Amino acid sequence: MEAVTDIVAGSRWSRWRIVMWGTATFLLLLPAIAMQFTSEVDWDARDFVIMGVMLASACAVCELAARASSNGAYRTAAGIAVGTALLTAWTNLAVGMIGSESNPYNLVFAGVLGIALVGAIVARFEASGMARAMIAAGLAQAAAGAFGLTADVRGALFSMGFSGLWLLSALTFRVAARQLAASSKLV
Repeated sequence: MEAVTDIVAGSRWSRWRIVMWGTATFLLLLPAIAMQFTSEVDWDARDFVIMGVMLASACAVCELAARASSNGAYRTAAGIAVGTALLTAWTNLAVGMIGSESNPYNLVFAGVLGIALVGAIVARFEASGMARAMIAAGLAQAAAGAFGLTADVRGALFSMGFSGLWLLSALTFRVAARQLAASSKLV
């Protein structure tokens, strides 16, 4: 049986890593498969490159989070945050959160991603600080959606729903912080 440090350090391919990278590969292949059966999916090389970079970046950040902490709640919270960031970026590039993808208002959502990233860096990726950073990202997402209500009610409500994902990540980071604090008291 391999030591936990070997798994965390990435010296073997665990099931979750295979599932994560396999799912990313499948998601990237899905439009290519769909293009064989319908003309409604029309990706060019640029679309595949952009999506490939986004998926690889998301998987790489999840790998880093897994190496940062062996705590399951921390890893789950990081996965939720990375997934929310990926969905926010992908939705904005594909169809736009508010109106179409060419609506300049959608640039506001890059600020939400910036808040999450800068907050994580300021928190030094520690669980309690990450919880606060994800709360800030959730509030920013909700505010951005609320400001878009006059332009596109359906899109604004959809984007406001993403704030729930940021807040779920914050709650899970808070659980991780409590677990880590309790385990450090035992040592």
